Amino acid sequence: MAYSNLEACLLDLERNGQLLRIKEEVDPNLEMAAIHLRIFEQKGPAILFEKVKGSKFRAASNIFGTLERSQFIFRNTLPQVKQLIDIKIDPTAALKSPFKTLSALPAAVNALPNGMPIAKPVLFEEINISDLPLIKHWPMDGGAFVTLPQVYTEDADKPGIGNANLGMYRIQLEGNNYELNKEIGLHYQLHRGIGVHQTKANKKGMPLKVSVFVGGPPAHSVAAVMPLPEGMSEMNFAGVLAGKRFNYTYVDGYCVSTDADFVITGEVFPGENKPEGPFGDHLGYYSLQHDFPVMKVHKVFARKNAIWAFTVVGRPPQEDTSFGQLIHSMTGSAISNEIPGLKEVHAVDAAGVHPLLLAIGSERYTPYLNHKKPAEILTIANHILGTGQLSLAKFLWITAPDAKSNTVLDTHNEKEFFAYMLERMDFSRDLHFYTNTTIDTLDYSGENLNSGSKLVLAAYGDPIRTLATTIPDAIQQLNADAHLIMSGVVALNANKMSTVLLQTLLNGLGTELLEKLGVTILVLTEDAAWMAADMNNFLWAAFTRANPSHDIDGVDAFLDKKHWGCKGPMIIDATIKKHHAPPVVKDAEVEKRVDTILAKYGY
Repeated sequence: MAYSNLEACLLDLERNGQLLRIKEEVDPNLEMAAIHLRIFEQKGPAILFEKVKGSKFRAASNIFGTLERSQFIFRNTLPQVKQLIDIKIDPTAALKSPFKTLSALPAAVNALPNGMPIAKPVLFEEINISDLPLIKHWPMDGGAFVTLPQVYTEDADKPGIGNANLGMYRIQLEGNNYELNKEIGLHYQLHRGIGVHQTKANKKGMPLKVSVFVGGPPAHSVAAVMPLPEGMSEMNFAGVLAGKRFNYTYVDGYCVSTDADFVITGEVFPGENKPEGPFGDHLGYYSLQHDFPVMKVHKVFARKNAIWAFTVVGRPPQEDTSFGQLIHSMTGSAISNEIPGLKEVHAVDAAGVHPLLLAIGSERYTPYLNHKKPAEILTIANHILGTGQLSLAKFLWITAPDAKSNTVLDTHNEKEFFAYMLERMDFSRDLHFYTNTTIDTLDYSGENLNSGSKLVLAAYGDPIRTLATTIPDAIQQLNADAHLIMSGVVALNANKMSTVLLQTLLNGLGTELLEKLGVTILVLTEDAAWMAADMNNFLWAAFTRANPSHDIDGVDAFLDKKHWGCKGPMIIDATIKKHHAPPVVKDAEVEKRVDTILAKYGY
């Protein structure tokens, strides 16, 4: 089914029992977000808020709340999308399966954007920013934000939709010192196409024209976050996934998606920034207030009976998780085709995506040697860290299959994957640090914005140890409230232990702990029992709160010709530091009001 707009999709979901209508008036200040979070946690339906306090417009969220619902929404177009992506990745695929390829060709017509649409529903009325549902998501947020925007910009050197970029960069609508209805904040991070466009516009001394689309066919939101093969534009992809061409026109020199529910147009001038944030973000912490480009609002348009689309992010997994799952189901082997030798890569959502990557590569360099050690996977690791948004990874664990092992490697089974690597890792050789480099903008484990370090952990070969399944006496005797997270990994209470004290007390015992007793990693945390209670607690806290160069140490550590290693267990300081951003926490009073509202709907 080709949805002409967002409401058509919601009605289709309702017919299939996948929509909840909230009929009473709900406050956009924290209440709507809290309702969304509660419904998402229960794997509930999409939500349509029929009465938003302070706005005449309705709002919808949790549209993509499960992979199954996302696949249902795109049930008629996903097969053709996968075929076209496969052809783009490997053109010879068309020759191998010509009849299968021919079946995808009609869908390719929808890839052509339509610049002369007969209807232009989004131009139904002109409104103000203050007329929109101004949704504040978390208590410490700096104001209301757009969380499902499609931000459109064009290349100053090659204007036109053919070289345009459509990305999902959060927009702050009010708060801080933005002038309401005249200014909004444009936040974007490293390795984003809009940055290239702004750089080119700045070089020419001209403002960058920006159009923000909200709502419209759901395919347009997915297109804004889709990592596409080189040469394929988001608007091409949006048309194929939607099953209908991307309709657009120009108003006062601004590109307008005519099928959107709302469009905000404006300009970003060289050197004009204002404080943006804080914002409760998808790592589960607030991204703090920093200067980002300010967008001078030109016009705001809305279609008749428009619906404001939004989502809520916080400690993962959240709705954006299903975006990643949907993308993976469509792209399949796209990344592994781009990087020779790479078989699989998984950005761990529970750890906030960029902080932790798990990868499976190949080891084909020295088959003539009996002694196995990482070689090709180190080359692959460097390639991963030089590829698009994968380059934002902070911890990269990479290994390769061992013919002698019966283990079936799967990066999505984190516990087994870690165990496989920890059985083989030589901590004196297999840790490779990248210092004073760039990390994700939202990651505050480093000491400056966008700045931190990386660690590649590469292991290959036969098992060299058996992992501990109980906590050895040498660790118990530390009286640090030790808890086993998984085989070989132990959490210790940081209120009773520090890295320096731990190293002092265990000095000289490293080899025995690591090789004989099978303790490979010691994690310092404020609540060891909490960390060990759930694998996701470990994945989240250990990898979002640690800056490798500062927070990784080891028992019997050494430095040999600038290579760091340890003869005993590696130590991860996963405590919250003074420079870290605070974690997002729900408001207790709001939760009570949400209890009352949702009780009427059985939630």
